[in-house]
Amino acid sequence: MKKNFLFVLLLAASAFMNAQTQQSTKTESSVSFGVKGGYSLSSMKFFDEKLDSKSYFYAGIVAEQPLSPKFGLQAEVLYTQLGGKIAYPAVAIVGNEVVNVGNMTVEYRLNQIQVPISAKYYIIPNLSASAGMNFGFNISTKAETSNAITGTEKSNYDGIKTLNLFPFLGAEYKINDKFFVDARYHFNFIEINKGNGVPVKVGFLQAGVGYKFK
Repeated sequence: MKKNFLFVLLLAASAFMNAQTQQSTKTESSVSFGVKGGYSLSSMKFFDEKLDSKSYFYAGIVAEQPLSPKFGLQAEVLYTQLGGKIAYPAVAIVGNEVVNVGNMTVEYRLNQIQVPISAKYYIIPNLSASAGMNFGFNISTKAETSNAITGTEKSNYDGIKTLNLFPFLGAEYKINDKFFVDARYHFNFIEINKGNGVPVKVGFLQAGVGYKFK
């Protein structure tokens, strides 16, 4: 199912790019198309326990449909990784003694194809604020455990929903007709686990640059 979904996304993106290429003229109200990428910093929580933050990159494509000089709709398809890391004291029994052997570290990694949909309001022609929902489709969920005794072990991290929802607020500034910078924060209001275990939430910041072909 995940492979089929990725195929549909790639097919849709290809068709859209082809349609944009074939346009001989563009009006003020036409869809603009571009690419973007940048830095992602996620924060994961189990119950109210916050894990160490995880840094990663994001990259993808973006399309915007102007509705008026002040309003627009934007859709994107991005790849990124969310997660977090936590360390626990590890002990071993040596003879009749309990010996501290350092920390056991667990790192969680959620590889996602994200589809953010947002409404934009242009405060001035080059500066806009946005609000929307990011639909995060997990293509893999992994947990990596490491300690001084057993080394490093990787396993699937079960119990996470295939689709995660992240409401967000953001802002964008157009440097010129081609380049822009943007930033948005995704709130951890919605649990990402299936509800059969420890409540898990993720919030994350994305900040980066983009280029529009129009």
